[in-house]
Amino acid sequence: MRQGLVQTQFQQQTLSQTLSPQQLLQVRLLELPLNELEQRINAEMDDNPALELGETGEDIGAEDQFSDGNDDVTDSEEDFDIQQERDERISALDEALTNMTCDDEMPVFESYKKSDDDTGYETMVYGDSVSFYDKLKEQMAEHELTDQQKEVMEYLIGSLDNDGLLRKSLPIISDELAVYHNIDSPIEEIDVVLKILQDFDPAGIGGRSLQECLLLQIDRRDDSRIKSLMKNVIENQFDDFKLKHWDKIQLRLELSDIQVEMLNKELCKLNPKPGSSLGEALGQNLQQITPDFIIETLDDGIVTFSLNNGSVPELHISQSFADSINEYQNNKDNMSRQSKEALLYTKQKIDSAQGFIEAVKQRRQTLYVTMKAIIGLQHKFFEEGDEALLRPMILKDVADKAGVDISTVSRVSNSKYAQTRWGMFPLKFFFSDSYTTESGEELSTRKIKLTLQDIIDSEDKQHPLSDDALKAEMDKHGLPIARRTVAKYREQLGIPIARLRK
Repeated sequence: MRQGLVQTQFQQQTLSQTLSPQQLLQVRLLELPLNELEQRINAEMDDNPALELGETGEDIGAEDQFSDGNDDVTDSEEDFDIQQERDERISALDEALTNMTCDDEMPVFESYKKSDDDTGYETMVYGDSVSFYDKLKEQMAEHELTDQQKEVMEYLIGSLDNDGLLRKSLPIISDELAVYHNIDSPIEEIDVVLKILQDFDPAGIGGRSLQECLLLQIDRRDDSRIKSLMKNVIENQFDDFKLKHWDKIQLRLELSDIQVEMLNKELCKLNPKPGSSLGEALGQNLQQITPDFIIETLDDGIVTFSLNNGSVPELHISQSFADSINEYQNNKDNMSRQSKEALLYTKQKIDSAQGFIEAVKQRRQTLYVTMKAIIGLQHKFFEEGDEALLRPMILKDVADKAGVDISTVSRVSNSKYAQTRWGMFPLKFFFSDSYTTESGEELSTRKIKLTLQDIIDSEDKQHPLSDDALKAEMDKHGLPIARRTVAKYREQLGIPIARLRK
């Protein structure tokens, strides 16, 4: 049978959303890390002569303090005056264009949203070309070591974890030196070299456990009553310290409420990850990282932060372009076609520059409210630096608190870093899923994994714990999870079953 094509026409109502050029620009700038933003701005300045450099301004949120994370953002009166002046200039330009006839019209360029150009911050670029390994190796020159001790020292430094702790046992290190490097070094000699390493900066480096790491830091303090109490807690009551059972500690040490509060505050100043303070982790510093956020934690627990501007300049509209608008406005009755074309070119470049300045400022405002929300939700971590204190937090939690879209939070957290007192972290580090127990209690999966890792690290390697035994230990630590959940997180941590851990 013969077939043919039939063309029909019908109406259909659909709902779609299209981003404007300005919104697309804002999204693209938001996704850029600081180094790439600097390159993008330089390219825009080369392309648009209406953009010029201005004076360096103040950081957005540079003095913001977080005790509850509910501070407001306000614009200054000076910014309002600058905005009003720019509006008047653009209004004058629009009035000049209305006097042109239809024959004289050139293609109309859509005006972008106007804004002020408060876009400068203090330049703070982080990152070091000297590696974590090299910084420790430099300190070796300050000690008189034999050739073999130097080789042992280099091997110990290379065996440190990213946090600066030595998690390999000395017998294992002795065996590895003999097998892989043909170095016959007894455990006693390795222990002597390790003690020298533990005198390196920062304090706590080379500790074989978190407990030893904290004790190394305490030992460097001047003798005092508070030092004795701190050492007593870490040496003799470490389990209660980890579980924050301060009521038990207070009772045993016979301390007043003020004394135990002061003791707690001093212990919180210790760094559980001394390797972080040396810069990027060993083997990960080949590419320099510049943080977008600088977060400071004061000794009284107040957290402040600022946006790092790096080498990003403050931008404003070229004065010559602004003056040309006034010149055309004063001579609008005698304008030639060539003058009108020049006027339209000026308007195009000013509109483009205004849109770019607005996008840069919008990026900073979005980064500011997002980081403010993250600090508000994870305030405990920024106070003490303990990863186990990170509460369950997903993109939606930050989006709701910051008043932005979930996709916006995702773009911010994908490629941004924050420099903190406890080291440099990607923003993704602060996010964690939750696990709900049978009783309805919500636990952080990160805390569960950290506790599980600690239990397995401290188990008797001759008699490793089964998943059922691990579940029982987790219950003792106040984390009641099912055995199958223990197995799932153990596998995610890359830890084999008990019989393979002997």
